[in-house]
Amino acid sequence: MRLRLLWWMVCLAPAAMASSPAIDPMLASRIDADAEAILQRTGAPGATIAIYRNGTPLYVHAYGLADRERKTPATSATHYEIGSITKQFTAAAILQLREAGKLDIDARLATYLPDAPHASEVTLTQLLSHTSGLPDYLDGPDVEAWAVKPATFGQIMARIQGKPLDFPPGSRWSYSNTGYVLLGRVIEVVSHETYDHYVKAHLLAAAGMDQTTTVAEEAHVPGMAKGYRHADGKLEPAPIIHDTVGGAAGNLVSTVADLEHWNVALRNGKIVRPADYALMAKPAAGSTDYGLGLFVDTLDEQPRIGHTGGSFGFTTSNQYFPKQGIQVIAFTNIGDNPEPGQMLVTATFEALYPDIAAAARKPASGENAATTDAVRKAFARLQGRGEDLSLFDDRLKTKMAASLSERMAKQLSPFGEPSSFIYKGQRPDKEKNRVWNDYRIEFGPGNSLPFGVELDASGKVAGISVG
Repeated sequence: MRLRLLWWMVCLAPAAMASSPAIDPMLASRIDADAEAILQRTGAPGATIAIYRNGTPLYVHAYGLADRERKTPATSATHYEIGSITKQFTAAAILQLREAGKLDIDARLATYLPDAPHASEVTLTQLLSHTSGLPDYLDGPDVEAWAVKPATFGQIMARIQGKPLDFPPGSRWSYSNTGYVLLGRVIEVVSHETYDHYVKAHLLAAAGMDQTTTVAEEAHVPGMAKGYRHADGKLEPAPIIHDTVGGAAGNLVSTVADLEHWNVALRNGKIVRPADYALMAKPAAGSTDYGLGLFVDTLDEQPRIGHTGGSFGFTTSNQYFPKQGIQVIAFTNIGDNPEPGQMLVTATFEALYPDIAAAARKPASGENAATTDAVRKAFARLQGRGEDLSLFDDRLKTKMAASLSERMAKQLSPFGEPSSFIYKGQRPDKEKNRVWNDYRIEFGPGNSLPFGVELDASGKVAGISVG
């Protein structure tokens, strides 16, 4: 155990900063302490965090190791796979082509790809906003073995060929990488360029991004982080998704500084017109928190615009807080859930604005101790701690005994044991004449989870809401 502690002391020692901090040293120490706690809790080998105000760095710091085997420290210039952050580049490319009069985002996909699955049913806007209902080509038990090998567009489409839509297009939201692979192919058909060439020539060059490339080139990138993931409780090198598989849904590699070049260029009209950026950053029809290539949601009730990225060995987060005028970027070289990249952004924002964080954690009035006790026990059981199902009603008990128990434990056990349950009030379920009791569960710096339960007349848990 002593050796393990010493290893963490070496790996979590902050690397040299890229520049003098423009924030108070006490605040910098708080950010570092939270980051180190998150890395230790998640087992992430390394990370880079950056705070910017309109391109000006306020604080840039790296932690741990970019490569465990070579003992290479992470730095502010370390390259990471940025996964689905790529989607905002794809969305911007589509809007550029619309501005050039080369496509119509309200047109059916069949206008450009007549042979694609469900092409006559979905529009480009629905692909951009994840409201198409298309099943995800990256689903399935074989995905890891398949995704590390080269694949043609036709082979990718074959994974969803013949499958029905998950819901009528435009009726609701469900994240689908398939839509963005299709958009990448539309870009190629309309522009007569490969997707990678279009991105480099029309997006990266326009933003002044000379440190961004694709996973196809990462083996040759100096300062490239090595990706990791946990398997059977052990940290191991992660496989690399093939460039042809990630494609327009998530094949870019970048640094925090280069990504900030993109953020500034996109917001300031250098990539697409201001009206089109506003369209990207506005919830689309059928969604409450996703625009075109960008999540549009809140953190601690503060507006937030951005995207997360995840691959087999990396989790990243790129978030802009318009009310505060702050961009927070966090890259990590671990591919686990819950995502350390997002946790680092959350913890950093809350360190910057502790009053906002405190207000978000203020309990609502009217908490019932017996209800909170039932919530604690229900969540513990959902995490796989204990075997007792007596606190659930008969319907949920049957589902838990079947497959729900295993699925929930897989989803929730990585969060670890909660540090606190914060009561956030009730909301009515008029259909069932019952109420939801909502809580915010805390697990440490940057890591919380909205959780609600519905109790029946006898106090049994009759409904569960997670996230």
